[in-house]
Amino acid sequence: MPDHQLIVVGGGLAGLRAAIEAQEEGVDVAILSQVHPGRSHSGAAQGGVNAALANNPDGHDDSPEKHAFDTIKGSDYLADQPAALQMTTDAVPAIYQMEHWGCPFSRYDDGRISQRPFGGAGYPRTCYGADKTGHYLLHTLVEQTYRRQIRQYIEWFVCRLIVDDGICRGVIAYNMTKGGFEEFRAEGVIMATGGAGRTFAKTTNSMISTGGGAAMAYHAGVPLKDMEFVQFHPTGLYTTHILMTEGCRGEGGYLLNKDGERFMARYAPKAMELAPRDITARSIQTEIIEGRGIDGKDYVYLDLRHLGAEKLADRLPGTRDLAIHFEGVDPVYEPIPIAPAQHYSMGGIDTDVDGRTLMPGLYAAGECGCVTVHGANRLGGNSLLETIVFGRRAGAAAARDILGRERPLGPVKSGGEAGAAVESTIAELAAREGSEDFYAIREEMREAMFAHFGLFRDEATMKAGVDILLDLKQRLKKAKLRYTGSVWNLDMIRTMEFEGMVDVALATASGALVRTESRGSHARTDYTARDDERWLRHTLAYYQPDGGPPRLEYEPVELGLYEPQERKY
Repeated sequence: MPDHQLIVVGGGLAGLRAAIEAQEEGVDVAILSQVHPGRSHSGAAQGGVNAALANNPDGHDDSPEKHAFDTIKGSDYLADQPAALQMTTDAVPAIYQMEHWGCPFSRYDDGRISQRPFGGAGYPRTCYGADKTGHYLLHTLVEQTYRRQIRQYIEWFVCRLIVDDGICRGVIAYNMTKGGFEEFRAEGVIMATGGAGRTFAKTTNSMISTGGGAAMAYHAGVPLKDMEFVQFHPTGLYTTHILMTEGCRGEGGYLLNKDGERFMARYAPKAMELAPRDITARSIQTEIIEGRGIDGKDYVYLDLRHLGAEKLADRLPGTRDLAIHFEGVDPVYEPIPIAPAQHYSMGGIDTDVDGRTLMPGLYAAGECGCVTVHGANRLGGNSLLETIVFGRRAGAAAARDILGRERPLGPVKSGGEAGAAVESTIAELAAREGSEDFYAIREEMREAMFAHFGLFRDEATMKAGVDILLDLKQRLKKAKLRYTGSVWNLDMIRTMEFEGMVDVALATASGALVRTESRGSHARTDYTARDDERWLRHTLAYYQPDGGPPRLEYEPVELGLYEPQERKY
């Protein structure tokens, strides 16, 4: 029975950074991950990470305060302003720390880190390594965990929290390579499991982005915050939905409709292709709806041809590879067919700026958490920043809490009960008659989420979507395991995680249905205006074990720096 002072669930950027910080503070820490950390979804981030270094000649007077303003404006004023400023203030030392650890950023001739323009930013502040920034940052931190000999349990699927007297005391995990479940006991747990993109059809997210970490906290009584705000990236590859980085537009790429028109002039005449993601994605979708998609179909073009082969090889080599291999298009010679795809969850486990949740001993960082720095819409380049800033802060806070106790918490009183409950659940799944096809239910959920809670929303469509989700929860009770083997039982993993996926989806759907305004990524055709008087507040969703929708509560947005104003770009 493994025993550590601190367990970090997830081997992406937030989890690795948290583990490093906790160990540096003197805590015995271990990482549990479904996949080797080098394969975590953080590595799929391409375009860059924001920090007000003011290296670019066009951004010489940039500052953390200006970065915070752009973040808050981009959030449609739903971000908690002190938290946004904390992130942008921590950004500069965070980037220099990654540089000193060996991250191979692209550089100017004088050796300084290069910075490119990104959507919604007043200055070119996005630091990058070609178009593989997430990959470079991730492997830099993987190297640092190896250097520090941090214990890593790789290919373990975490399925439940251990809660003892209201305190999180560890997790239950399935050993994918050897079979069986084990209890990992600890004095604290940091969830760093990424987003919930796989609850939607047409997503840029990897297969492991199921919202599992958020679901475990949610089922344990911790609220999910602002789940109705879901980002759709403007430029996913048309057939596979693989991300075409915002760096394409940061380097000067165009968006074109069937008439060869740079249509963003209609929607954001100053920013053009560098408008924030919510505005750009809806603009593309509007072009498609109004019949100006390419050949009347549901995609437009991302055109990089004018940038030339040399610039593409230097700045966007990964983009070219992906377009060639997954769409059969070489962007040196042809425009790339793209359409919006689900990309990011602004909401997540409710935390403070140090990753603490309402449950003692439980912390969260990265996309699975919600520090409320993104509000209703995240700016590109702020997600990678969030992982390393709040991963570090969560690791430091957990270490302080553990080491600051007068005495250790002692043995877990409910020893063995959590593990036995999981084993009982598996036995029940295997024993069912099984009249329903679990995989069909899963696909119906994903299609329903994209169709009913997509880029444009309205009451009737969302009500129908909620009904579908509630029906799927009932049908799930009639689905059984197809495979009962003990080793590499992916059927069991996918079945176990699905109940959490539906509940996370219901939190998203319920918050969206009730919020009668348009703000950031939440765009309603029946309530087209932002309503600060009624809705300048955060949504808190609490799980209801009776199988129905969540209980919703609200809390005010923290202002204090900038008064809300109309967003114009």
